[in-house]
Amino acid sequence: DDTAAEASAASTVIGTLAADGRFQTLIAALDAANLVDTLEAEGPFTVFAPVDAAFAALPEGALDKLVAQLDTNPRGQLLQILLYHVSTGELLSSDFENGLEVQTMQGNTANFVLDDDGNLTLNGATVADQDILAENGVIHAIEAVILPPTE
Repeated sequence: DDTAAEASAASTVIGTLAADGRFQTLIAALDAANLVDTLEAEGPFTVFAPVDAAFAALPEGALDKLVAQLDTNPRGQLLQILLYHVSTGELLSSDFENGLEVQTMQGNTANFVLDDDGNLTLNGATVADQDILAENGVIHAIEAVILPPTE
């Protein structure tokens, strides 16, 4: 149905994540870290979006702790983790190749691995669903929360 595709493409990255239904925890975290407006901006952005199950797989209470830390440190760990899931520019699945390094908005790079069976991972997280298009970028669903390298 072309109308549905056009309707989703007419939405920003945030609107597209919300409409999808698998990214409620990510949206709540982006909101807590004040990144919604950033991702509503012009872009284009490439978002490696952990599905809700990825956040659920974190140690119990970890996300709540990260959200609570924002009160004392708005540029803290949660913001850094979320920015590590976003890069500027539009990176489509056709661009993915084994060993590709992606510069993230967090500052560090994330790396793709494409195995012999065609399975694609980003820093070990399976890339489950590719090329979810939005008007200001593209979303790729991943099955784990990826963490930036620690100093």
